[in-house]
Amino acid sequence: MKRLQFTETISAPAYVVYKTMLGLENKDTYNKWVSAFDPTSTFEGTWEKGGKMYFVGTDENGKRRGMVSEIVENHAPSFVSIRHYGMLDGETEITTGEQVEKWIGCMENYSFKEEKNVTTLIVEIDVIEEYADYFTATYPEALGKLKIMSEGYLP
Repeated sequence: MKRLQFTETISAPAYVVYKTMLGLENKDTYNKWVSAFDPTSTFEGTWEKGGKMYFVGTDENGKRRGMVSEIVENHAPSFVSIRHYGMLDGETEITTGEQVEKWIGCMENYSFKEEKNVTTLIVEIDVIEEYADYFTATYPEALGKLKIMSEGYLP
């Protein structure tokens, strides 16, 4: 497992970045920034601490697939921590076995640090080695989309 870190400076208050990232007022804002990873990406579940979350998309046949996760911490608007513990294959949760063992326990942490209405978003993610290059290339694009949406807010 490898830990990657990404930083994006966004000219918007932390709460705006936070709610845009999580899709709290409009789920489409979440879907738009994560579309860099997969155009069908979305979430199903709750952002509350302890909440179960599916991070899903659909394959070329329309079958649901994705990660089964838990919201470990959520301190609005300063920090969100997610732990992955399984995979979703259609309607089936897979939480044991070779297919998921590499991902179990991987974390995603998002820290929002605001100063004078400018937010520094720090993302730390655990990935398995074979996906490190993909995330290194794709995360900056995704955060760029989040930046554009967050900076377009109306005060």
